[in-house]
Amino acid sequence: MNMTNEELAKKIIVNVGGEENVSSVYNCATRLRFILKDKSKFNIEELHNVKGIVGVVQANEESQVIIGPKVEEILREITKQYSGINDGESKNSSKQNEEKNIFAKMLDALIGIFAPLVPALAGAGMVKAVLAVMVLAGMSKETQNYYILNLISDSVYYFMPMLLAVSAAKRFRTNQYFALAIAGVLLHPNFTALVTEQTPTHFFSMPITLVNYASTAVPIILCVWFMSYVERFAEKVSPNIIKALLKPLLVLLITAPVSLIVIGPIGTWLGNILSGGINFLDGHAGWLVPTVLGATMPLLVSIGMHVSLTPLVQLSLASKGYETITGPAMLASNISQGGASLAVALKTKNKERRQLALSSGITALCGITEPALYGVTMPLKRPLIAVMISGGVAGLYAGITGVVRISFGSPGFPTLPVFITEDPKNLINALITMAIALVLSFVLTYILGFEDGQEELVDMKGNETDTEVTTKEIDSVVEGTVVPLEQSGDQTFASGVLGKGIAIVPNDNNFYAPVSGKVSMLYETGHAIGILTDDGVELLIHIGIDTVKLQGKYFDVKVKKNQNIKVGDLLVTIDKEKIESLGYSLTTPVIVLNSDKYLDVIETKETYVYPKEKLLTIIK
Repeated sequence: MNMTNEELAKKIIVNVGGEENVSSVYNCATRLRFILKDKSKFNIEELHNVKGIVGVVQANEESQVIIGPKVEEILREITKQYSGINDGESKNSSKQNEEKNIFAKMLDALIGIFAPLVPALAGAGMVKAVLAVMVLAGMSKETQNYYILNLISDSVYYFMPMLLAVSAAKRFRTNQYFALAIAGVLLHPNFTALVTEQTPTHFFSMPITLVNYASTAVPIILCVWFMSYVERFAEKVSPNIIKALLKPLLVLLITAPVSLIVIGPIGTWLGNILSGGINFLDGHAGWLVPTVLGATMPLLVSIGMHVSLTPLVQLSLASKGYETITGPAMLASNISQGGASLAVALKTKNKERRQLALSSGITALCGITEPALYGVTMPLKRPLIAVMISGGVAGLYAGITGVVRISFGSPGFPTLPVFITEDPKNLINALITMAIALVLSFVLTYILGFEDGQEELVDMKGNETDTEVTTKEIDSVVEGTVVPLEQSGDQTFASGVLGKGIAIVPNDNNFYAPVSGKVSMLYETGHAIGILTDDGVELLIHIGIDTVKLQGKYFDVKVKKNQNIKVGDLLVTIDKEKIESLGYSLTTPVIVLNSDKYLDVIETKETYVYPKEKLLTIIK
């Protein structure tokens, strides 16, 4: 059973060290990116085992939890449940930032600023893709329908300084509305008119460079960074009695002119240098970037560094109307992930792996590769090698033939329209790139093979299987009626988040050890006991629902923590009548906490059991 968003949010926060350990959190297209006060509390192993989490990565200062398309829903749930956690940058991370070198700071800042914008950029890109299809289908560019759709698709890019102002303000820990005001100055229609007319303009005899800041990225980031220091200065020098008036006055009167006269032009100059570098590569080695990135994209995605290329992509789109940096490379790499995963699905004899590989392969072909990367190709290793080879070869073809992308949108079959240009060969070459990536990755994966691991049962009816399968039986802990976990009365147990198992409604006061092993956990209240068997099975016996509130009253514990026990040993004696008279349910879940390590956990088909009768069967 899948966890609800609420349960998944709670599980994530517990395993990042709790609310108090979170300095900040924000999301990109598929992952939550945490800045934690203490990274050692980031429980990677436990998070890997949580249903609903695709992957977990520690990349520099960011602790990343890959969710997939539901990432925004989970972030909303986190900020809803934990009022102390806000999406964006927190002052608590400043000490961590100070300890990093300048390059790491700049890279982290760029990722932090651009990652939250990816969904909006992807949305605009898809609108532009739909528009391209409609034009191919016969829509005239002279119609009002085209005009409005084009306006919608271009708005995100035109007002890029506005979006970046908010994101940069969060990153630099300054007022977002001040930042928006500065972006408004750069995009104001009156200033745009001056730029269009190229009328020489001065501010108190200081010349203003007339630059069109629409669709730009670097200038507003630098302006907001400068403004963050101005705001601190204004906060410091403004007397409390007039701070509410003087502080905003100082911020705007200092930041806006300096942005127009100095910082904006410098940012434009830097952006032109980067654009020049991109143009140089396109003109002299157009094959290089798609080839290298096509091969290495899985590695970049695995640590979340692919987002750091977004500023370059934005610069290219703004200056040329198309880009050749990540679009062709990600097209090659994404389709390669899909082809390799489909090959695994065809070749594996493990039913669960086949289902995972098939679903994640289809998802990769649609442009989202994290499920395939973390669930299939990376764990199996050799398929990842096939993906990188195929991505490099397909990227080389895309580079040689000059494939371009006209808008954002994670490359895959649904976003093929972003490769539709006035030159029909561009789409044709994009399709050939996909074909090379798909076929080559599929064939290489099938030939290279992979360690399939232990194969599963063909069925659970005793039919022979291809590998030796062992079982372990777990006895009942008490006499009583058997009920599914879903009917235990506790959502945590019912959801299966703690593991597979079953529940018993007891009809006796005595609870016995269902296996031999060691008491690994024992609550003083006696309501919960953990047992670790010699072969590594972790069991939890939870007597009753909310019985912890009794503080041990009516519970007589017969064992101690770390005590060795044998199957059938008496663990706890309770006063069933008195507990139930107080309104408590004594339904007792018996959970295999590490059930994810086994092929399956099979519940008994009996409706009533006694101690020393089989309750669960673990398939190893």
